[in-house]
Amino acid sequence: RLINQMFDGFWENVSRYPRYFVTIVLGIFLNAISPLTPLFKRPTTAIALIGMFVGLSLFVIFTLRAMLGLSPT
Repeated sequence: RLINQMFDGFWENVSRYPRYFVTIVLGIFLNAISPLTPLFKRPTTAIALIGMFVGLSLFVIFTLRAMLGLSPT
C-alpha cells in the first residue's frame, strides 16, 4: 500500500515532461526569431536572411556529415 501511495500520479507526472520540453523549445525559438521579423518586411533583407539561414543549414549539414563519416548518397 505504501508503494501504491508513493507512485500515485507517477505516470501522469512523467507524461508532462514532453509537453514541458516542447514549450521550452518553442519559447526559445520564438524569442530568437522575434528580433528578426521586422527584417522580413523589406525584400532585400528578407532575401539576405533566407540566404543566411540556408547557408548556415548547409554548413551544419556538411560539417556533421564530415564529422560522422557519412557518405553523401
